[in-house]
Amino acid sequence: MSDELDDDVEPTEELAQHRLAVDASDAGGRLDAVIAARIAELSRAAVQRLIEDGQVRVGGVVATKPGARLRAGDVIELSVPAPTALEVVAEDIPLAILYEDADLIVIDKPAGLVVHPAPGHASGTLVNALLFHCTDLSGIGGVLRPGIVHRLDKDTSGVMVATKSDRAHAALTAAFAAKSRGDVGGIHREYLAIAAPPPPAAKGTLRTQYGRHPVHRKKFSSKVASGKAAVTHWEIVESLAQGGAALVRLRLETGRTHQIRVHAADHGWPLLGDPVYGRPPRDERLAAAATALGRQALHAAVLALDHPVTGERLSFEAPLPADLLATLAALR
Repeated sequence: MSDELDDDVEPTEELAQHRLAVDASDAGGRLDAVIAARIAELSRAAVQRLIEDGQVRVGGVVATKPGARLRAGDVIELSVPAPTALEVVAEDIPLAILYEDADLIVIDKPAGLVVHPAPGHASGTLVNALLFHCTDLSGIGGVLRPGIVHRLDKDTSGVMVATKSDRAHAALTAAFAAKSRGDVGGIHREYLAIAAPPPPAAKGTLRTQYGRHPVHRKKFSSKVASGKAAVTHWEIVESLAQGGAALVRLRLETGRTHQIRVHAADHGWPLLGDPVYGRPPRDERLAAAATALGRQALHAAVLALDHPVTGERLSFEAPLPADLLATLAALR
């Protein structure tokens, strides 16, 4: 790539041109931070990639350092290539949409829907569905795609959010990362689950280390000598099957992979129907209910967050799906 760009290049759909004058309020600021603040559709990470690709000039000279300090009177010029197409086919898969605007889409994910393409699941995923539904996507990360900022297991149902713009993607990625660590922040998540047998008390909190299972490396464990902190708060909502099971509400303080399923199983009350961490119930009624359900009895019931652009507090609730309602009816 040439170190210079012709000044008379006209903006096209393939290359958007921006020219920014640095005033006193921006003087002393970092190059990447100032650009991200002035151009809302570009995240700081996206600006850093543009700098790495030689697409940013300051005073006519190609910039090489995202942290370069600016002076009043500097002129920033940047070229933003059009986002490339993601090699995933858009598919007309129905979505239960709870909320949507220019930056976010919140859905009630059904059990059985994989979130994103992976080996063995090249199509029929939530990403395929979002690409069909979202006709106003911006180039998140330089790629035209919906932004997945958190996940639900294939066979976990419930509310989840995806982003439609770079600015929302950057903000929510940071928010969910902070939640995973257990930092105080804006993400609030609650789940409903059926545990068999039930937890040992009406409510409680599990605080453990968390990491890969020492033997089964595709699984996780809360019984490890060292690892990351994991905290789950739980409360029994309803006793089921004459005390052999319970409907439990769980609130995540951290967000580790499979955290609820692992915490519950490791402490003696696995989720009904969990094929990885659970065990077949000895009670015939519970065993029949687990077979009929055909998945772990786990539902993401509540998601609350601060809107990444407006700051407005948003809260969403997904009702229990028909299969879990039928399971509860069978066990009452």
